[in-house]
Amino acid sequence: MSPRTQTTLNELLEFVKERRGFDFTGYKRSSIERRVAKRMGEVGVESYEAYIDYLELHADEFANLFNTILINVTSFFRDEPAWEYLAEEVLPGLVAARPPDAPLRVWVPGCASGEEAYTVAMVLARVLGDEVFRERVKIYATDADEEALDEGRHAAYLPRQVEPVPQEALERFFERIDQRYVFRKDLRRCVIFGRNDLVQDAPISHLDLLVCRNTLMYFMAETQSQILRRFHFALDDDGVLMLGKSEMLITRSELFTPVDLKRRVFRKVPRATMRKAIRALASDPQDGASLTVAESLRDAAFDLGDSPKVVLDAERVRVMANEQARRIFGLTPMDIGRPINDLELFYRPVELRGHLELLMTEPRALEIKSVPWLVGDESRVLDIRLVPLLSEDVHAGTMLTYTDVTEAHRLRAELEASKRELEHAYEELQATVEELETTNEELQSTNEELETTNEELQSTNEELETMNEELQSSNEELETMNDELRHRSAEINDMNSFLETILTTMGLAVAVLDKDLRVQIWNGQARELWGLSPDEVEDQNMLALDIGLPVELLTPALRATLNGADGEELVVQATNRRGREFDCKITVLPLQGRSDNGASGAIVMMETVADGAARR
Repeated sequence: MSPRTQTTLNELLEFVKERRGFDFTGYKRSSIERRVAKRMGEVGVESYEAYIDYLELHADEFANLFNTILINVTSFFRDEPAWEYLAEEVLPGLVAARPPDAPLRVWVPGCASGEEAYTVAMVLARVLGDEVFRERVKIYATDADEEALDEGRHAAYLPRQVEPVPQEALERFFERIDQRYVFRKDLRRCVIFGRNDLVQDAPISHLDLLVCRNTLMYFMAETQSQILRRFHFALDDDGVLMLGKSEMLITRSELFTPVDLKRRVFRKVPRATMRKAIRALASDPQDGASLTVAESLRDAAFDLGDSPKVVLDAERVRVMANEQARRIFGLTPMDIGRPINDLELFYRPVELRGHLELLMTEPRALEIKSVPWLVGDESRVLDIRLVPLLSEDVHAGTMLTYTDVTEAHRLRAELEASKRELEHAYEELQATVEELETTNEELQSTNEELETTNEELQSTNEELETMNEELQSSNEELETMNDELRHRSAEINDMNSFLETILTTMGLAVAVLDKDLRVQIWNGQARELWGLSPDEVEDQNMLALDIGLPVELLTPALRATLNGADGEELVVQATNRRGREFDCKITVLPLQGRSDNGASGAIVMMETVADGAARR
């Protein structure tokens, strides 16, 4: 990532912190980049600046961003062997070490939707029994995501969410309500949900057990150290810390010691105050030995020491020096009785003035660690110890002891370097493991989203299949109706053909009219006589036809027939389609309907009169 992109991401995180109080600056940068990039892609923006503008315009986007960054991947009894170890090996001893009526306080930070907190509750209830659990246990479940906390407060989970819960525990601790499993209300009251930001907020204190699983891996190493110091403060002296399978305490060994490293269970290391005792040297001879003999023995024993030693009196005058000191610092018998400040020893390998003066005011042993000293071409490292010599609680002198720790210092430096390299390797390995676990949980979250989408698509597909079946059924019904219509049309056509045959056989030109005098049937003889086809005259008014028949003369007969007359006959002068005049006999008969409301139309039959004035 370029410096500009880095700066812009920091600006986005500062904007979120300023507007909503969420501090994501301590989270691992690679994880933050992936999650923010995912959300930016979903809303269709390409730069952090554009996303800041989008957040300013759409306040509800903050919740979507937080839900994307805070990967709420959790489950009941995640990594089950660790919970079994906690129930069988850790909790019995932890409970036994406390008074029978003492409260048991548990903190579950990063609880997400509550599965881990209720897992702790089930384990403790199994160890203590339900009644003791209700009386003594308080479980504080915290998270930075309010939506996840609300889900945890409801304590209602879908069947797929409670699949990891053993059947015995499911029947004991859950009630089936509608389509969800709800944690028992009497035990639920012991689980307290609240918002807590591990980076900014104060920890919950006086804890017996702290369960923080797969949460630290989202933070950078510096932020992890800060959180672990808070965890150390929160736990009682023998409190237990339980981490996730992907989390280790490589650089925090001074805070926690492993109880079971494989299952990531640790115990707090209490802070101890180191006190150093003041040692006094006695110089009086004993057992009746003479002063001379005592001094001789003392000098002989003093010379046998492996470390260089120099004894000064109260006036800082050199009184004694063993053989090692005389050889290394070049002291001679002539130096006995000389003040220490006249000797090179006073200045090398370290100046003693300030230390000797401090020894006069505070009569306790002093140590000067890791003093470098160049002997010829060889570099050495010394530890110098100054011990006050007391006589009847009065400062009588000082003994200087020089211990060569060159080899130990070298080994310590090599050990520290190896330890640093090992810690660095472990940190890199841990970072890789945490990154892998983070990626796995992100993939799990994405997989859950894809499963949800797949279920929605499957539901939509089922609806489409149902609609398709309904359409297919409707189509089959329409095909059946079409078949019936085709059958009836064929029958009607047959009937029409039959009727046409009858009318044609009669040798009469026939026109069937409805009540409005519109032509409904026009047979072949009518077409032959007047020269108009059925298509030209059907649905046309009979009185408006342009044919050789004086249709206006038909009007009275037609009206009378429609009004109830039995029929009318008349002969009129007409002209056929060839232009020949002839006498046309017109017979108008009523067309009876299916009801008693009179004629529904009229039948007009036209024929040539054989003895008329004009014959064909």
